[in-house]
Amino acid sequence: MVIKSSLYNFHKKLGARFTEFAGFEMPIQYTSIKDEHLTVRKSVGIFDVSHMSNVWIKGDGAEDLISLTTVEDASRITDKKSQYTAILRDDGTVIDDTIFMHLGNKFMMIPNAGMADIVYKWLNKKAEEKNISATAEDVSKDYVILAVQGPKSRDTLKKLTKTDLKTVGFFGCQYVDIAGIGCIVSHTGYTGELGFELQITPASQAKEVFIKILEAGKEYGIKPIGLGARDTLRLEKGFILAGNEFKGGRTPLEAIMSWTINWDHDFIGKEALIKQKEKGDYERLTCLVCQEKGIPRHGCEIQRDGKNIGIVTSGTMSPCLNTGIAMGYCHPEYREKDSINDIIIRDKKIKSKVIKPPFVHKDWINSRGCQLKRLI
Repeated sequence: MVIKSSLYNFHKKLGARFTEFAGFEMPIQYTSIKDEHLTVRKSVGIFDVSHMSNVWIKGDGAEDLISLTTVEDASRITDKKSQYTAILRDDGTVIDDTIFMHLGNKFMMIPNAGMADIVYKWLNKKAEEKNISATAEDVSKDYVILAVQGPKSRDTLKKLTKTDLKTVGFFGCQYVDIAGIGCIVSHTGYTGELGFELQITPASQAKEVFIKILEAGKEYGIKPIGLGARDTLRLEKGFILAGNEFKGGRTPLEAIMSWTINWDHDFIGKEALIKQKEKGDYERLTCLVCQEKGIPRHGCEIQRDGKNIGIVTSGTMSPCLNTGIAMGYCHPEYREKDSINDIIIRDKKIKSKVIKPPFVHKDWINSRGCQLKRLI
């Protein structure tokens, strides 16, 4: 049975079309994916991302538990700061990538859709095994998560709060009243644009906040945004989607997440990662831009000279570049920048150039602004 957001009926009134994703029925689009995508790149959009999860980690050993079970040393993350990290198995493969927020004497972790049960049980299991005084509690049903993303996101939200949101620095987090309702606000997002994410409880208060944000952003052309544009936005920035990029068991080294690893502390999976790093001969996530007409999709083969060298994990037509883009795993010898591989799309070889991520850079809106206005 699919789970519906507490805002489901409100989304219907806004004209949403729905899709099932990781056991949740969520809006995929309201107008069109391209329209919503470019709205976020140009101005501001609001997402219901309540398919994500909320897990409180509490107790004297909460910091130790996070340090053990993720690749981050949680003692480095001070109060009112958050951190992107990964939870690993003993063999170094990723269970989930996640963000955790340090809020006073406790932490909130945000697992991906459908992962709350797995994550909080894993944390509690490791706390018991290592005799760590900490507990993890899944409170996902108590929260609605809204993401306000785009260049005008701060201007929109500042109308609804007395807090100077510039004090919530990049990856900062704190308790803030938005439209008179207490929220946990973090300067985070999944679009590569300026943005904030709001954790709202009880869930019954979320509709009022959503409406007030729509009103505050009206002068900037704010729109509700679905999961379709969320996916194209993240892919243009080279951001990983757990259900795609980690499918089948991948390590942070393979997923080009070595920058997240703090090697100066002990964590589950560290020994396996050290061995893999020393060996060096492992597939790595690779970004490809189609040089010919075609839209790559998850599961397409990647070839060089007729030889299968990898598989596409995520692919789409980029609304900003107006060409096909893809991420997939390839062996190191096939990842040289500007080299050409073939993506097999509907039995046709589409020449695709290897690039260094992201596909769409931060200054794209300035360099392509006039074209963007025509597109919207």
